[in-house]
Amino acid sequence: MPNQHSTPLPSPEPSAKISAERRRVPVLPVRDTVLFPHAVLPLTVGRESSIQLIESLGEERTIVVAAQIDPRLDSPQPADLHTVGTLATVHKVVRMPNQSRFVFTEGVARVRLPHYTQNEPFMIAEVEALPEIEPGESSNFEALVRNVVAQFQQIVSESPTLSDELRTIAANIDEPGRLVDFVASSLPFLTTADKQQLLETPEVVGRLEQLNKHLAKEIEVQQLRAKIQNEVQDQVQQSQRDYYLREQLKAIQKELGEQDEGQRDIEDLRQKIEAAGMPEDVKKEALKELTRLSRMSPMAADYSLTRDYIEWLAVLPWAKSSGSKIDIAKAKEILDEDHYELRKVKDRILDYLSVLELKPDMKGPILCFVGPPGVGKTSLGRSIARALGRKFQRISLGGMHDEAEIRGHRRTYIGALPGQIIQSIRRAETNDPVMMLDEVDKLGRDFRGDPASALLETLDPEQNNTFRDNYLDVPFDLSKVLFICTANMLDTVPPPLQDRMEIIPLQGYSEEEKVHIANRYLIPRQIKQNGINAEQIEFPEEALRHIIRHYTREAGVRKLEQVIGTVCRKQARRVVEGIQAKLVVSREILRDFLGGIQVRVDTEVAERVKRPGVAVGLAWTPAGGDILFIEANKMKGKGGFTMTGQIGEVMQESMQAALTWVRSNAAELGLAEDFNKDVDLHIHVPAGAIPKDGPSAGVTMATVLASLLTDTPVRPLTAMTGEITLSGNVLPVGGIKEKFLAARRAGIQTVILPAENRQNVEEDLTPEMMGGVAVHYASHIEDVLAVALPMLKARSDARAVAPQLAAMPAA
Repeated sequence: MPNQHSTPLPSPEPSAKISAERRRVPVLPVRDTVLFPHAVLPLTVGRESSIQLIESLGEERTIVVAAQIDPRLDSPQPADLHTVGTLATVHKVVRMPNQSRFVFTEGVARVRLPHYTQNEPFMIAEVEALPEIEPGESSNFEALVRNVVAQFQQIVSESPTLSDELRTIAANIDEPGRLVDFVASSLPFLTTADKQQLLETPEVVGRLEQLNKHLAKEIEVQQLRAKIQNEVQDQVQQSQRDYYLREQLKAIQKELGEQDEGQRDIEDLRQKIEAAGMPEDVKKEALKELTRLSRMSPMAADYSLTRDYIEWLAVLPWAKSSGSKIDIAKAKEILDEDHYELRKVKDRILDYLSVLELKPDMKGPILCFVGPPGVGKTSLGRSIARALGRKFQRISLGGMHDEAEIRGHRRTYIGALPGQIIQSIRRAETNDPVMMLDEVDKLGRDFRGDPASALLETLDPEQNNTFRDNYLDVPFDLSKVLFICTANMLDTVPPPLQDRMEIIPLQGYSEEEKVHIANRYLIPRQIKQNGINAEQIEFPEEALRHIIRHYTREAGVRKLEQVIGTVCRKQARRVVEGIQAKLVVSREILRDFLGGIQVRVDTEVAERVKRPGVAVGLAWTPAGGDILFIEANKMKGKGGFTMTGQIGEVMQESMQAALTWVRSNAAELGLAEDFNKDVDLHIHVPAGAIPKDGPSAGVTMATVLASLLTDTPVRPLTAMTGEITLSGNVLPVGGIKEKFLAARRAGIQTVILPAENRQNVEEDLTPEMMGGVAVHYASHIEDVLAVALPMLKARSDARAVAPQLAAMPAA
């Protein structure tokens, strides 16, 4: 591209001036270049047509220089050129080695190109003058001229590429039009479009105003550039200064035999690595990162990240264990002191301690306590840690969605950290703590991963000896950790995760157990927490039983402790108000403090089962056991059967099976074979807003139908559970302890259970728990009806005896 350089020249010869009439002149198209009048422009001519044009010039070396609209065109046509160009004189032509020509041209005047007369081999056009429109003398015009000169001089003085001579030349030009053309041709930042617009503007005032805007914008850009340059230079100078000072400090410390802070930090980390007892491959990785850190500048972006990583490796307890001596008797004493009953759990822990004493390098078991809320799962973990003499760490998994919470984030992420497992190991400062993973059944999953799947490696004794956290990226041995998981139910725990854990069920407490727990643990703790002492309040056993029966309905003791705490707070308020008398809690005081009773179990069961067609079943829930009322009714119809109460498919099938058995045994029940021909039956399970499912209410449904159709009420305060088959067999069910305790809480006096569940009763229920409740075992539905519908059995026996009496001879 040609470069334009403006130099003042004497006025052109009169022969070069354009006449008033049109004349034909060769046209030289140029790219990205605008030639202004009175300016000298060296042009490199390489096109074949342009070379022919230059070679054809005779004595009169006059041409028109016109800019292309699109500079990418190699063979422009007249329509591709601007209609305004510059009449120019060719002063000198130099042949170049590559056959191109180097032409020195001088602009003479603005011309318009209205018509082209020749296109080949080069273009010739008729030209007509484009005279300048001079303004009249005025102060505004004078100010505009001076402003342009001042701004141009300021730009020249601050520009490293423009010669200072241009300032003097601009000051010595008197003609305003020539001044504008000189300034425009001297400014390298003006675009071709801007220059062409200035060339096509004949009014001097218009050109001055346009140029004034361009100059003002360039001054602003130069000021910003200077500001940025100064800021960068200051930063560089500060960095250089810090570097020089640091180097001098290093030299001084070297002469004094001292180390700088960075070197001391490196040595401290090296000593920590040596003392950590890491495996060889981990130690090799740590020393490699330490060497890399020692070569870094403390100002480097990765310095702090690398240092944090090495610090994590160095502080982990690779070889540090609790080392406490195992004392079985003391451990048993601690477990009994902290928790009442829970024999299975305590025996499992004592078994583990016994094996650990015989085989110190054994892998830690993975236990999972499953039970309703409030039975002491989490507190049992703390008690186990105390009995073992180990540190206790708890990780709450409830609502956790991100797999990185278990395994950690990779170091490439900003703010990356190891997962909760490694963080807990660091906090415990030993490699064999008791680690409780609380609420494992409430893990979530989303696009960030599945934490339950991440736990598969953690909770597998065959794999967790090489647990690899994403942040550390080196194996860590978790096999000595005693993992204890807790859950309210196993339905939401994935089967592979269940397979890795030893499930230990924690069942609900009986009333007797709750009384013991309240006296030994809950009352002393609430008295202490509420700022009173044992001499100021007393909970008699009768009051405790009243609270348990009528103010709580739960498998655990959490709600019981809350109610006891409420009573203690009321007494604290009495003490503050000046009433110092000892408070002996009674039913009247409980009614005053807590309001009326909230659970009416005895009268509820007795009242609801008075009429035929109502029976009490037993159900298992995540919060323990509960009683379940099942009602049936009949009306005129055509043999329809309706089931309601938000029941699941399995429960509906149990109802169908119960109805089938009743229909197939209608004669034995004293019913007509087609008893349902003109009758519609409806079974409903109240509490319709609560979903219900499962087969364990099958015998209850058969009893309800038999009671309804024979118009025989069920024995008062009787509950039952068991699955029924079409042939009338009673199959075993689960959750026997929870169901039995729920029945006892509800005031039930007779419980009917499947015969095959006798072993569960003998193992899980103590004589104290069973006190006052009669248990009957049934292997067939007739056994159930014999207990639940004694009046029906009496009528059946009477029907069996009647024919025999009729056959006897009269006396």
